[in-house]
Amino acid sequence: MLRLQPKAAFGLVTAIAMLGAACTPQEAPESVVETVEQTVVDLVSDFSRLEGRPDLNGLWQANVSANWNLEAHTAQDLPQFPGLGAIAAIPAGISYVEGGTIPYLPAALAQRDMNRAGWPATDPEAKCYMPGIPRATYMPFPFQIVQSDQDILFAYEFATANRVVNMQAEAPAVVPTWMGTSNGRWDGDTLVVRVTGNNELAWYDRAGNYRSTSTIVTERYTKVSDDRIDYAATIEDDTLYSRPWTIRMPLYRRAEQGAQLLEFKCVPFSEELIYGHLVKGAEVK
Repeated sequence: MLRLQPKAAFGLVTAIAMLGAACTPQEAPESVVETVEQTVVDLVSDFSRLEGRPDLNGLWQANVSANWNLEAHTAQDLPQFPGLGAIAAIPAGISYVEGGTIPYLPAALAQRDMNRAGWPATDPEAKCYMPGIPRATYMPFPFQIVQSDQDILFAYEFATANRVVNMQAEAPAVVPTWMGTSNGRWDGDTLVVRVTGNNELAWYDRAGNYRSTSTIVTERYTKVSDDRIDYAATIEDDTLYSRPWTIRMPLYRRAEQGAQLLEFKCVPFSEELIYGHLVKGAEVK
């Protein structure tokens, strides 16, 4: 697609608009001026738009190791699963946390270590609970964004989790939930989503990093092209962390033929982990 320099595009479109309106620039109706301005924006953008905003519609996925651990880590084996060999090994990964590490307070860091020691049984992912935000964004499953001229729907493949980003007057969180309450706004071409009302049960990854009911997540979705969104999430919680901290990663459009959001209803896969001890107890009796 032809991309014009802003000045050239403005001159071209203004001339066309003025000829069509048969008037001078000073006499041009406001509607003509608005049309000219929007056309220029579309001409010089590197991505498609919807009602003047970046069009985020589509199937997206992060190709990162963050679901294993948001912080940098080396490859290692999982002795809990000896029969699987290298299939069950943890791949090495870089840190997606600005500054390298999550700034835990001492007591919170001790709890993180306890979470990690009990993995995988202690991980909400293993029990098929909804992943929460931001973890839902970088799990090894795609998610769908459905953008309208009002609210925005996010549908996730894992556990069929979903959330609606309210783009109207801010709605307060009523009770803490797995996916929280999302209120969004546009900051230029960036979608900013503030997530409150989070419960204390969700983790950020398989390494035991976690949140509390005081956690506030502020996400930023910045479209770079029709096939990439730059994602950032700033996490605040003075009961767990010494300061706010931010993660960053790219999201890519799933573009293969037939790409679609499939179902991963994982409850049947987790029943033995959650309820197995009850069944075995009943058998003993």
